[in-house]
Amino acid sequence: MRIGIEAQRIFRKNKHGMDYVVLEEIKHLQKMNSEDEYYIFVSPGEDRCIQETKNCHIIEIKCPTYPLWEQIALPLAAKRAKVDLLHCTSNTAPLFCRIPIILTLHDIIFLEPRDKGNKSFYQNLGYYYRKFIVPQILRKCRSIITVSQFEYYTIQQKLGITNDRLRMIYNGYNDWFKPSSEKKKNNAPFLFIGNTDPKKNTERTIIAYSRYLQESKHKRNLVLVDLNDEYLREILKRNKIETIRPYIQQIGYVNNKELAILYQKAFAFLYTSLRESFGIPLLEGMACGTPVITSNSSSMPEIGGKEALLVNPESITDITSMMLQLETDDELYNMQIEYGLERVKHFSWYATAQKLQDVYREFA
Repeated sequence: MRIGIEAQRIFRKNKHGMDYVVLEEIKHLQKMNSEDEYYIFVSPGEDRCIQETKNCHIIEIKCPTYPLWEQIALPLAAKRAKVDLLHCTSNTAPLFCRIPIILTLHDIIFLEPRDKGNKSFYQNLGYYYRKFIVPQILRKCRSIITVSQFEYYTIQQKLGITNDRLRMIYNGYNDWFKPSSEKKKNNAPFLFIGNTDPKKNTERTIIAYSRYLQESKHKRNLVLVDLNDEYLREILKRNKIETIRPYIQQIGYVNNKELAILYQKAFAFLYTSLRESFGIPLLEGMACGTPVITSNSSSMPEIGGKEALLVNPESITDITSMMLQLETDDELYNMQIEYGLERVKHFSWYATAQKLQDVYREFA
């Protein structure tokens, strides 16, 4: 079977969640013995993170904008490659495509009420693009894949997708996320990966950290990844907590391999999002032997498991209390390290690729 896989953004230098998902799926599909031929459709970029193999062909498509790339250039390229099916991996797909489509629908956040907050032009454009495209494309898809039981039931309830078309396949995590042989320093910081998307709950988390500083004897620093300085200054000024700025260390974008070092060196990882369809960083932190404080909402209890440290992400008091408890309770801290290392054994990219291959075979 000739299988087309849309991987538009994987050659870009600054990758994010969905980019890494399809990248790892492709890498593990390449390792499997298969009579299938894969055609990977990408946009040109400087990070050529996959190479062609005997049964895996890379087709670069140049186009000025993402909508034009997906709606016009992609179906034309797929037709020229004579693929039997096209797997679109990032929530949307071409509306006018005669090739059967399998869609990975990571989430349907675009159907939910939007939280007020600082949204970039790119975030707004993506929101309205998905809101227009997804309802129209879903009825045309042969199979729809999502990434957690939480999202599976949400899609069923809100969109009425039947069981015969809807599949759930968990994500995995990369093998370089593992504990360090070096002992954590006594002054190890908290780690938070945030951005301006309101669902990341950045403002409440920083306020919770400011309250932690008021009560803690250790007063650990906070390392912020991928959060611009202007947005941080706005939060500090709006909440009159500018005095905590010396305790905050800002780091820009960090690639996936370097991120493992930050997890390993952190005292704990704050993953306090309001809404996640899966939450790969939750696994990454656990796999590095770092306790994770996460949310009791959406998919995070499912992925974190029964013993995860869950807080109400809308309660600043809850987040602060858990930070302090983890700092003062050595038994809880060590138990969370061991629990996390066991929990992540339930997830792997190899298992993800196997189940994805099963979906392709169902189609055949």
